Amino acid sequence: MRNHGLFCCLFQNYTEDFTLPYFIIPLTPLGLEDIIFSVFGGEMKETIIKSYKESIHVKETFFKQTMAPVIQAAEIIADAFKAGNKLLICGNGGSAADSQHLAAEFVNRFVIERPPLPAVALSTDTSVITSIGNDYSFEQIFSKQIKAIGKEGDVLLAISTSGDSKNVIMAAKVARDMGIKIIGLTGKGGGKMAKMVDILLNVDSDVTARIQEVHITVGHIICELVDHIIFQSMGKEQE
Repeated sequence: MRNHGLFCCLFQNYTEDFTLPYFIIPLTPLGLEDIIFSVFGGEMKETIIKSYKESIHVKETFFKQTMAPVIQAAEIIADAFKAGNKLLICGNGGSAADSQHLAAEFVNRFVIERPPLPAVALSTDTSVITSIGNDYSFEQIFSKQIKAIGKEGDVLLAISTSGDSKNVIMAAKVARDMGIKIIGLTGKGGGKMAKMVDILLNVDSDVTARIQEVHITVGHIICELVDHIIFQSMGKEQE
């Protein structure tokens, strides 16, 4: 009973820290975390199941609706690479992370062994970003980089879960004026970007997390398609 009382006290302290209700739980050989999971585990399992089912549903809906534009996006990027041009990628927050992630897949490799492909994430150079943000405005952090290193024939992959990120919209405007083709990776209907891009890849969801999960999936698929288009065709030409 003494150990039982000690356990109840420990559990009470834990619950007080996290503003959870107080439970009297009999002494068991399980650890404290196991006991907590036995009380709250059902709710956590429901959250997990709900989240992954939502993610699967949103992905399935996206690819049923957007299969052809995904292929077109891969073809545009592949054509740019084959012509000696490059892919520029921009986005904020999680979309900035996706920009860097996808650029790395192209520059290093995705799955197959092949030469590096020229892709640049515009979210990585903190000196450039902070100097533009400080001297001009945050809205110009991507557009000024495009003016500096972009050229006609390049491709811009503009990522915004809302389609309304001001600095991504300004990047798209500048890219369009420079003859750079634009692929918009969005959600929530596409926002203002929907009418500015050459190819719209819009995720039919209002939940940012679900949109981002589709974005990285379609990004990986585009990487795989680009590799297939360029290096399969190169193999056939060599034959």
